[in-house]
Amino acid sequence: MRTVTAYATPAAKAPFEKTTIERRDLGPKDVLIKIAFAGICHSDIHTARNEWGESHFPLVPGHEIAGTVEEVGGEVSKHAVGDRVGVGCMVDSCRECENCKAGEEQYCLKGNVGTYNAQDYHKDNAWTDGGYSTHIVVDEDFVLRIPEGIALEEAAPLLCAGITLYSPLNHWNAGPGKKVAVVGMGGLGHMGVKIAHAMGAEVTVLSQSLSKEDDGKAFGADHYYATKDDATFEKLAGSFDLIVNTVSAHLPMGKYLSLLKLDGTLVNVGAPSEPLEVPAFALIPMRRSWAGSMIGGIRETQEMLDFCAEHKIGATVEKISGDQIDEAWDRVVDSDVRYRFVIDTATF
Repeated sequence: MRTVTAYATPAAKAPFEKTTIERRDLGPKDVLIKIAFAGICHSDIHTARNEWGESHFPLVPGHEIAGTVEEVGGEVSKHAVGDRVGVGCMVDSCRECENCKAGEEQYCLKGNVGTYNAQDYHKDNAWTDGGYSTHIVVDEDFVLRIPEGIALEEAAPLLCAGITLYSPLNHWNAGPGKKVAVVGMGGLGHMGVKIAHAMGAEVTVLSQSLSKEDDGKAFGADHYYATKDDATFEKLAGSFDLIVNTVSAHLPMGKYLSLLKLDGTLVNVGAPSEPLEVPAFALIPMRRSWAGSMIGGIRETQEMLDFCAEHKIGATVEKISGDQIDEAWDRVVDSDVRYRFVIDTATF
């Protein structure tokens, strides 16, 4: 075991404390990563405040990790010391079920192993600790290559926010001739705009207000509408092939489904703590679909990183130090970040 510095929250809604945690010794297939930046995802906040239940404390969050390889196990073939790498929302899966064999490890039938707050196969069912730390040890099969051309601080949020939007846009064939709407212009939404634009779709942002319109259009949005204006729903009725909802709030889903064309799909990637409800007749008359999507598999995540490097896409970030995490979390909840906080672990 090796001892590394981390920031942990000791209980739900408790402030962060600087501490030390243990990382396992390298196995033959393991990679030791020196973390440079860890993104702050709203999922970190939901989990650490026990808003989804099943949280285990003390908790070290963080599943948007970018850094460099510091050491490798004797049988590692995919990564070498000095490589620029990342780790996303999972660090293992059963690798045997049909979904894992299909490259969809995020949908592992036995349950993938989350980067934090999950039972670790390698530590006698101890709980995993995430990226708010200086180092992490991960099996090489769950380590991603970060291409040159993406700064590490801009790459870290791609490991969750980026793939969370890339996967549904890719699966539902966003591209030339398709009209795509992104609901919300936060950490997830701004990545959706950049990626959908790079795919060639006609992109519309549906945000509560027009306060971020200039940013949205700079990221590639063709149109920008305020959802607090009821006229928006009248004007855009039946407009979109695909809508990706990124917000973790309780929305009137029937109104948003009314914006879909015949055979259009609304995909939920935001995960509010309260159940969402959909009227049947928001779906039936135009053969509309309401779907969900969760990150992406390792193969698709690497594809996303390569796509972002090719199109010169990175997250728009604000760097913070370890002692600013509590303040940053409050600002995330207040939607006061443009557009993703990343923790600089050099400040640890």
